[in-house]
Amino acid sequence: MAMDLATEETVLGDFNDATFEHDGLVNRLYRDGERFMVHTEGEDGQMQDFEVKYVFGIRPLQNYMVEFDRAEDQPADEVARVQVLRITWDTVKKEWFYLRPPDVPEKLEPDDPLHWTGVAQRWQTMCAECHSTNLQEKFDPKTARYHTTYSEIDVSCEACHGPGSLHVELANNKSIFWDRNYGYGLATLKGEDSHPQIETCAPCHSRRGVLNESFRPGDKYHDFYNLELLQPSTYYDDGQIKDEVYVYGSFIQSKMFHQGVRCTDCHDPHSLKLKHPDNETCTSCHQHAAGKYDVPSHHHHDPGTPGAMCVDCHMPETSYMAIDPRRDHSMRVPRPDLSVKTGTPNSCSGCHVEDRKEKLPQETQDQLHEYANWLLMAEQGNQPVADVIAETDRWCDEACEEWYGEERLTPPHFAETLAAFRSGDAKGVSKMLRLVTQPNENAPEIARATALAELGQAGIREALPKAKELLENESEHPLVRAAAIGVYMNATPKQAIADLVPFAEHPNRLLRTEAVRVLVSSGAYQQLAGSKRTQIEMATQEVHDTLMVAADRGGAHMGWAILLEQQGRYREAIEAYETAIRVEPKSTGPRTNLAALLEGMAAQTQGQQAMEMMLRAEQLRKQELPLLARDAKLAPENAFVQYRYGLALYLSGEFDAALERLKTASELEPSTEVFQTAYELLMDKLQKDALQKQ
Repeated sequence: MAMDLATEETVLGDFNDATFEHDGLVNRLYRDGERFMVHTEGEDGQMQDFEVKYVFGIRPLQNYMVEFDRAEDQPADEVARVQVLRITWDTVKKEWFYLRPPDVPEKLEPDDPLHWTGVAQRWQTMCAECHSTNLQEKFDPKTARYHTTYSEIDVSCEACHGPGSLHVELANNKSIFWDRNYGYGLATLKGEDSHPQIETCAPCHSRRGVLNESFRPGDKYHDFYNLELLQPSTYYDDGQIKDEVYVYGSFIQSKMFHQGVRCTDCHDPHSLKLKHPDNETCTSCHQHAAGKYDVPSHHHHDPGTPGAMCVDCHMPETSYMAIDPRRDHSMRVPRPDLSVKTGTPNSCSGCHVEDRKEKLPQETQDQLHEYANWLLMAEQGNQPVADVIAETDRWCDEACEEWYGEERLTPPHFAETLAAFRSGDAKGVSKMLRLVTQPNENAPEIARATALAELGQAGIREALPKAKELLENESEHPLVRAAAIGVYMNATPKQAIADLVPFAEHPNRLLRTEAVRVLVSSGAYQQLAGSKRTQIEMATQEVHDTLMVAADRGGAHMGWAILLEQQGRYREAIEAYETAIRVEPKSTGPRTNLAALLEGMAAQTQGQQAMEMMLRAEQLRKQELPLLARDAKLAPENAFVQYRYGLALYLSGEFDAALERLKTASELEPSTEVFQTAYELLMDKLQKDALQKQ
């Protein structure tokens, strides 16, 4: 059950006047006639009563949802804003638990986006598209209200097979000329090519941005979605899953994917169960000679123990939503040698780190429920935990060397390149330039696209020749070509115009919209004239449409405002920034950008109008500063967030505090030149100011 109404049959949690406490709040879950109610903290910080209207899931947990802002005259088939409670029912243990964000140990305040009433817990924003069939969000930015509809509340046949009306029409057709074996009016998911099936599953099993909402099963994924690359916040350097990334980005790294394996080779899409029990899921295909894999001579563990299970070594699992384990689908050989070199996880240490747990204080041990907890604590600076992990990695590496000897395979891995570049290694750039043109068997598309994107973001101009080469290769993957387009942010306007203008009419939507975005953002658009300028102006509308898929997020309107501003359409940009603030009042970014735009316009204006613009800009910066401070506190490891907060502090005259934030940003991402430059410039300024005061 992906989603349903809250009824006697669907609600599994204890609403028999149960109480549940977290963070000093005593919550009550009870019945009011046929209604299921929860007494908890609302968006104003006060304890209130809310009706549970919808439920998500059956096993291992069930979520509960509350509807807000419903107008009295809203049609019955429309859904208003829906928020997902963090108070969650464990359907296995039969108990309530609080679904706490993994890196937020403290109480979530009502103004935090992660609070259950915040945007990060909004059904329409985070969940709805994949839990209902034919969902239409229908958000009105003018009123900031939802008028959401769906064909079916749950995931139905049409979610995977496509609209069924033609199928029914063909089935009812009495014509003797219709060959039933020729076409069924549904998406073809069982052909020789595995991609149509995989790309039908991928939209709901990937972490991605939406380019267009009209995707239908059988369509090409990269014409409708922009897959998130191997970001340090979501994947480890070797591509193993870190945050919740929903399988596809992991699976396309695997040899299985590149050999044509598809989802239904292992999974029954209707029962949602594996087709075979235990190791048979793997050996049903890997039918090698007896004694090849499913024996102690291969895995070196006693039969029947966790280490003898194929998936425990090759598909380690991580729990998300506290109690929901998900397996890494990159299906890799454990590489403790890479862990020793780069600090990446490995499935051997994932089990055996527990053997050294007693070396840590009891207070620390109590927080280490699974391997992911160890990794997070080490990343957050707990050196004793990091030392135990490193010791375990070395022990596992030595064990593998002893077991396999000369037969052990430890080929070069893209993790070494990404780790070197991200740490500021002097040879990092040259290694990345080699990585982007490696064949898929050495570096999958998502890894090469990641390398290209990070070279572009770091302003590495040497990447341009490689980007041009990949961009011109029609057989190259859209993900790689899109990343190559991003590198042109560092090109001269002449280069960008020559190479990117033709892509404004490319048949692939991802490449079209990315080319237009870069042409406008890089300044190349401003040098266009005549038909080429008109062409890009018209193509910009598609970028707008792509952004407005997320019209309920302030960032979408801010992104559009930035493009308008770069095109010189200042009045429209002001309106878009104001919309961003109205849609998501607690978001950071639009106020700072609008303030800068108003200051620039005021410099070109005189009299009362200029004064009003400057006053408005000052007010916006004051409103933005506490929001940036909040974000910097919530994301201490995010270099860009620290950088933005540092700039805001500088503009507010808080130079010493600004210096600390800019220093933090430069230390977190030493390869990003703009962070280091900003820090050095401010340091130089403060030193000169100090000398002048002497």
